[in-house]
Amino acid sequence: MQPSLFISHGSPMLALTPGPAHDFLRELGREFRPDAIVVVSAHWTTRQLAVSTSARPETIHDFGGFPQALFDCQYPAPGDPELAQRLAGKLNAIPTERGLDHGAWVPLSLMFPDADIPVVSLSLPVEWSNHQLVELGGKLAGLRREGVLVIGSGSLTHNLAELQARQAPTPEWVIEFADWVHFRLEANDRDALQEWEQAPQARRNHPTPEHFQPLLVAMGAGGPARRLHHSVEHGVLAMDVYAFG
Repeated sequence: MQPSLFISHGSPMLALTPGPAHDFLRELGREFRPDAIVVVSAHWTTRQLAVSTSARPETIHDFGGFPQALFDCQYPAPGDPELAQRLAGKLNAIPTERGLDHGAWVPLSLMFPDADIPVVSLSLPVEWSNHQLVELGGKLAGLRREGVLVIGSGSLTHNLAELQARQAPTPEWVIEFADWVHFRLEANDRDALQEWEQAPQARRNHPTPEHFQPLLVAMGAGGPARRLHHSVEHGVLAMDVYAFG
């Protein structure tokens, strides 16, 4: 049975730049051999829930100002139209053709570099309540028994306006929020996590919610949390990875 995962994907340069999070994801992929992957990324936000039915999802380079080598990266993993159509019916999601944005392909390119595992993208309905997002995860939980790896891809902290040098020290306001989330996850305090906006320094770490919300989906899809990795890049991007179940 597969777990569900929350992965902090940080900067797109994670794909190319060795470091604690990059190296960890390369090792993490060796622990899993799922039959398929369903990923909810912070970079596909919609009002209504949607699912990609693409048989060959393109690699979307949804960023600017990075080296050409990053734009040259391709992640030609197949889709799974049959699974996608099943999810569309089960979740009342809108079927559509959609490629893999960098929230999906960057971590997957490190975990599964052969790009031979089918990937289905599920959108992040950002106007849904925290409770609805956890419920969405709950509806995905049964996939884990079918060998499907459920991933929420976001960032434990994400304030690009405060970005610093890659190895800059971590400010106290980042530590305070990241610790609050960790302790609530460790205690399986789902009620508190569904009110995460009330956490200390929440707004400063997440001026907008879309990079935290995939954690709620991953949490809903699994059991108690276990932190697999913690590091911080650019001072303010906590690169934590959690497994649920």
